[in-house]
Amino acid sequence: MIDLLTYTFMQRALVMATVTGTLCALIGVYVVLRHMSFIGAGIAHASFGGVAIGLLIGIQPFFTSVVFCSLTAYAIGYVSEHHRIREDTAVGIFFASTMALGVLLIGFIEGYNPDLFGYIFGNVLAVTRFDVIAGVVLLLLVGGILFYYFKEFMFLSFDPAMARVIGLPVRRLNYMMLTLIALTIVISIKAVGIVLVSALIVTPAAAAHQWTQDFRRMMFLAVLFGVGSSWIGLFFSAALNLPSGATIVLTATFVFLISSVFSPQTRKLKRHRRALQQKLQQETG
Repeated sequence: MIDLLTYTFMQRALVMATVTGTLCALIGVYVVLRHMSFIGAGIAHASFGGVAIGLLIGIQPFFTSVVFCSLTAYAIGYVSEHHRIREDTAVGIFFASTMALGVLLIGFIEGYNPDLFGYIFGNVLAVTRFDVIAGVVLLLLVGGILFYYFKEFMFLSFDPAMARVIGLPVRRLNYMMLTLIALTIVISIKAVGIVLVSALIVTPAAAAHQWTQDFRRMMFLAVLFGVGSSWIGLFFSAALNLPSGATIVLTATFVFLISSVFSPQTRKLKRHRRALQQKLQQETG
């Protein structure tokens, strides 16, 4: 297994898996705590439109996806804010329409494009030098912004009403968070694909939330689970010749299931249920 690390493609894949696992976990904590999972899925599927535009006009799909996903995220935020419709309704509208746009544009591309399958389902073993450099740059950018606005985003995650009362720029922070989600999704597409990227954002953070209510510990555990799942999924993919996106997401799901069964919250719930049953038996018997 260690011999695989001597290959350049495997070294690039390991760096990309680390970048993707870290970024998705960091953003995922905010997505889970603020109940924005559907927004993440909506922006992820919207990226198909950005990829299609890039392939059609011959520009690197990374750049068109960054612009397209950011604009879609702003549109979701603006429509749900100004047109009195629920956020999930706005996501549903843009989710379907941007996918439809992508399908329409792909129809104009002549011939078979092998890269398209990689964008939809992901292949971290096929990332290029450009993908790795772009991923590291975005990790530093997104991580730097999260670190700089750490207290503001944490406050907004737990009590947005109070954050508005004390004068935090809630609207600007919300749009900033949507942008960070869009950037994270774009850089993760090559690793796990458009279809599965939202799962890598939500699952490690949800697993971490099973173990702790402390914000900093949750963020640490989410990164640990995200990077660990990406590494294990990557090696299973390379060793067994399996789709990398699927193995990474399934590994993260396995971690979530283990956390759900053995977490302190689950044990506490079981003890409470057992004590309640004993009390009922004593009262009836």
